[in-house]
Amino acid sequence: MSALRSGRAAGQDHVIDVVKEFDAVHGTAPDGVWAAPGRVNLIGEHTDYNDGFVLPMALSHTTMAAARRREDGQLRLFSAQGDSRVSALAVTELTPGVVAGWAGYPAGVVWALGEAGHDVGGADLFFRSDVPTGAGLSSSAALECATAAALNDLYDLGLTPPELALVAQRAENAFVGVPCGVMDQMASACCTEGTALHLDTRTLEQRHVPLDFEAAGLYLLVVDTRVKHDLGNGAYAALRTDCERAAGLLGVPALRDLALADLEAADDRLPPELRPLVRHVVTENLRVAEAVNCLNGGDVRGLGAILTAGHISLRDDYRVSCPETDLVVEAAVDAGALGARMTGGGFGGSVITLVETATVPKVEDNITRAFSAAGFPAPRSFTAMPAAGARRIR
Repeated sequence: MSALRSGRAAGQDHVIDVVKEFDAVHGTAPDGVWAAPGRVNLIGEHTDYNDGFVLPMALSHTTMAAARRREDGQLRLFSAQGDSRVSALAVTELTPGVVAGWAGYPAGVVWALGEAGHDVGGADLFFRSDVPTGAGLSSSAALECATAAALNDLYDLGLTPPELALVAQRAENAFVGVPCGVMDQMASACCTEGTALHLDTRTLEQRHVPLDFEAAGLYLLVVDTRVKHDLGNGAYAALRTDCERAAGLLGVPALRDLALADLEAADDRLPPELRPLVRHVVTENLRVAEAVNCLNGGDVRGLGAILTAGHISLRDDYRVSCPETDLVVEAAVDAGALGARMTGGGFGGSVITLVETATVPKVEDNITRAFSAAGFPAPRSFTAMPAAGARRIR
């Protein structure tokens, strides 16, 4: 199994490199450098757009944004992971659907800020990211939140982290066209080091729940299956539409408002194709509450069974898993992992596995051998610790 780095906070050498690269592209020094992380969601999948509960943590893998304020209404964007070209855009001409590819995410943030009444005259931006793309780890939210944090400081907007997250979500929903919930952006903007973020996506109430894998003798091993998912391809939007249809048929504002005791009666009022979706959302919200209780009680090991139960629900009820993610879960648990599940929107991406420290090599080896036997390309993995959200680093 090939390894990604274990996710260390951006060191000063990396920051210096980004400053130099900004200068090489834009011909001057940046005003500062900001970073925003990717995330893994411990539990609470596809609940955010149902007004439910989630429990993500930030990764140490980040998107760094070096930025300089402009006063001429021009937005100049460059990514070290892009096509080696500067995207030059006029702020006043930004409209949904006109900016293709990766540049749509930071451009969408500028547009969303303008729509919210904030005067952003332009900027030079340079991005470098080590958040794996297409892996279900919120690389797009990291890009959006790094941009939002930079512009917030450059233009003295005074927005709070939750407000920046909402701007970033609007950029992805209305400008890029992906109808995601708010979890990814809230995790990237608001997480704190050493905690998981317990978020009520309806009220946006947040609680930072202590999370110390090391003290429990555990690792959270993140396995990137290298099966790329694309939430813009329509499948994600269809799931959201189906959940909204189910809520309408049941007469509730959102599926979050349905209790476990109501499931049997709800089945009689729903067409067969909607029943498993509703069952997943209701039971997943209960798994979030159970996970929070475990962590508050110091029982990090108790997360294991919750993860596996969540994966079974995503596989059988929500049907967003795939053979590669199912194989990681099976191979990890067979090798002694306490639990495992796919994380992110699904249709590929990554799996998180809760593993005792001494068992990590055995689990990784079993996953690698299982992929080889199935004829799948070798996955990549790294261990993750809960890191800090978007911030200025220079």
